[in-house]
Order: sequence, then structure tokens, then C-alpha cells
Amino acid sequence: MAAATGERVRHTPPARAWATRLVVVGIVLTALNLRPAITSLGALLEEVRDGLGMSGSVAGLLTSVPPLCFAVFGVMAPRLARRFGPAAVVCAGMAAITAGVLIRPYAGGTAAFLAASALALMGIAVSNVLMPVIVKRWFPDCVGSMTGLYSMALALGTSAAAAVTVPMTGALGGNWRSGLAVWAALAAVAVLPWLPLVRQKGTADEPVRDEGDQPRPAPLRITRSRTAWALAVFFGLQATAAYITMGWMPQIFRDAGVPASTAGLLLAVTMVMGVPLAFVIPRLATRLPHQGPIVLVLGACGLSGYAGLYFAPAAAPWAWALLLGVSNCAFPLALTMVGMRARTGGGVAQLSAFAQSTGYLISIPGPLLVGILYQHTGGWGVPIALMACLMLPQMAVGVLAGRDRTVEDEARA
Repeated sequence: MAAATGERVRHTPPARAWATRLVVVGIVLTALNLRPAITSLGALLEEVRDGLGMSGSVAGLLTSVPPLCFAVFGVMAPRLARRFGPAAVVCAGMAAITAGVLIRPYAGGTAAFLAASALALMGIAVSNVLMPVIVKRWFPDCVGSMTGLYSMALALGTSAAAAVTVPMTGALGGNWRSGLAVWAALAAVAVLPWLPLVRQKGTADEPVRDEGDQPRPAPLRITRSRTAWALAVFFGLQATAAYITMGWMPQIFRDAGVPASTAGLLLAVTMVMGVPLAFVIPRLATRLPHQGPIVLVLGACGLSGYAGLYFAPAAAPWAWALLLGVSNCAFPLALTMVGMRARTGGGVAQLSAFAQSTGYLISIPGPLLVGILYQHTGGWGVPIALMACLMLPQMAVGVLAGRDRTVEDEARA
């Protein structure tokens, strides 16, 4: 088990029981807020496009903003955490989400909407990177279980936003601005558990030391690790699939004749599949010496779902939503592998920042390209074919990333 979850260690950050409980609560509430700003927009994308006068290409740009912000701002997270402490940075991230989600519907105009969205996404970006770091630092012997817990909470927040945004908007008078802004309340609650922890400045790159309490190793040259690159590409391709799904799947179903409310529920089904599986898959992954078989099963589900969307989207929409929901569980698997492919807290920090920032950078063109192809071909055949083709390299690099080795060994070889 020690080989799967990282070295079993004696040294852990000093913390009273109340602080540990606060960290668990903070992790769960933070994870709940890492996707509603995105999936709530996906459920109301057509209304937002009409309200702001967006073209299909601009809407595609809007769906590319999340990975762009995650790539740009995520790389800053380890440096910020070293200076202010991981808890303080996550606390600030939750405050940024609150402000951005509250401001953007009322900012006026596409540019202001994008700017306020970027503020919220900045908070999501730094929290994305620091979640594996906080888990490794506070729970070094429970990486699989804790990763499963926050992955499950993340999936729950994602699916809840997709499912209830449209009916909640109707209950609020049918105003899409109110339907988007209401999610700021959930983010505001997530600020609270981190406030008592902001003074704890244990650095994000502090290594988890072995029983001999060896000196802190020098920073890794992470780009020398083939596993780090494989994990970054795997992360990028699964993020491409996820953001295309969150941004465009409701529209695919609506264009096939599915009612808007049902299309939102189908997206919710896709997202809610991650609730149980996001807890099961990380625990299973930490018990396997090689995570490649899980990668292949998830990829096969994705290919089947895309085939259904291509040939008969309205014939069995619930089946296609379920299959794509299983496929999207590549995300918690990738997060688990981040914790497994490094032995130290510092290694996890560097690998998390590198894999997520590089991965989200890779994912930027995908949603934008889908929007352009949709506008210029007048249908979803070509975009869906592209999504299916991208699943093949995702499976290949995922198998490479799942090999039983660590970035410390590769980077220093």
C-alpha cells in the first residue's frame, strides 16, 4: 500500500484535531465549487449567447476560457503557496470565485462577462493545483481515499449545477443572470473553513520526510520526466473532452430535438456519474501497480458514447450520457496518479502544477475548435468525430502515465 499511495511517513504537519477536521470540510466545500461556474454556464449557454449577442465562434471562445485560465493561473499556485501557505491561497481562491460568479452576469457586454469569468476561473485554477498538494501534506497515507472524497464532491457540485440551473432560473423569474449569480452563495460558504488556517504557512513544496528526516531535496527538473509529460498530455486530453462535454453537450442534444430542460438533465447525468465513480476509481487505482487497464476501460466508454452521439443522438440519449459520464472519470484518475507518481510533498506540488498547467494549455483549442466546426459545417458530425479521434491518444498516454514509477527517480536519473 505504501508503494501505491507514496511513502508511509512519520512526519506530518503539526495540527490539532479541529484543524484536521477543518481541512476535510474545506476540501469538500472547495471541491463543490470547482465546476459550478462552468457547468451552470453550459446549461444556459444559448440564453447567454442570445442575451450578449455572441456568435458560435465567440461562444466557442467562451468555452475555451476555463482551460486557458487554468493553464495561466495554475502555474502560479506553488509559488503563491510557498509564500502565503496553501490554505491562504485556497481561501483567496474561493473569494475570487464568489466575486467573479456574482459579478459576471451583471457586468454588461461580452468582454466584461469574460473578464469576470476569468476572475472566478483564477480562483478555481489555484485550488485545482493545490488540492493534491493539501491531500499529500495533511493525509500522506490516505491519498486514494482523500482524492476520492474531493473528486466525489467535485463531481457532485458539477452535476448539481448542471441539473438545477435551468429549473432554478425558471423559479427566479426566467432571468439567466440570476440563474448564474446564485452560485456565488455556495462559493462564499467555502471561504469560511479556510479562514482559521490561513496563518499556517507550511509550504506547498515541503517534502514529506522519511523516518530518517533527510534534508529537503533540490527542486526537481520535472521536464526531464517522461512520466510527467505523459501525465500532462493525458490530463490535457481528458480536460479537452470534459470541457467540450460541459460546454457543448446540452446544445448537441437540443439540436437533436431534445427539450432544453432534458438536455440539462442529461448533462447532469453525465456529471453525476462521477459522484460514486470518483470515490471508487482512486481507491482502486492505488491498489493496482499499473493504472493502464482503468484508462482503457474509460476510453472505451468514451468511444461508445461518441458513436451514439454521432449516429443517433436522440435515440438513446440517457445511454450516451451515462457512457460519457464514465469516460469523464479520467479526471479523478489523473488526480490520483499525480499523488502516486511522486514520493514527496515537493514532488507532488511540482508535478501537480506541471501536469495541470501544461494539460490545460493543451486543452485550450478543443472547445474553440468544436465551436468553429459546428458553425462552419452546420452540424455536429465533424465535431463529434474529432472528439472520438482525440480519445485514442488519450488512452495511449494514459497507459504510459499509469506505469509504476516516480518523477523523482526519472528527473534525477
